[in-house]
Amino acid sequence: MQNTRLSTIVNISIGRLSRWSSQPWRRISLILISLLLGFFLASVISTSTGAKSELDIIAAAVTLAVVEIINRFVYSFKRLTLADGSFTPRLLTTEMLNSLKLGITYGLFLEAFKLGS
Repeated sequence: MQNTRLSTIVNISIGRLSRWSSQPWRRISLILISLLLGFFLASVISTSTGAKSELDIIAAAVTLAVVEIINRFVYSFKRLTLADGSFTPRLLTTEMLNSLKLGITYGLFLEAFKLGS
C-alpha cells in the first residue's frame, strides 16, 4: 500500500489510540461505553420498529445477522496461551464489538420482559 497522507494520518491515529487505551482503566471505560451503547441501540431498535409494527421481522433478521457476524469475528481468532497458562488479551476493537453485542442482546431481552409483563 502506498504511503499517502490519509494512510499516514490513519496509522498515526491508530497508534495514538492504542497507546492511550493501553492503561487498564481507559480500556475498561471504553468497553463499558460500548456496552451501554449496545443497550441504547437495543432500545432504539425496539422502539422504532414497534412504532409502525411493519418492520419487526426485518429488524429482527438484521439484528440477528449483525450479532452472528460479530460472534464469528470475535470467536474465530485463536488466542495464544502464555507460559503461566493464561491467554493473551484480545484487541480493543474486538472487546468493544463483543461488548456492543452483549449490550444489544441484554437490552432486547429486557424489552421483551417489559412487554411480557
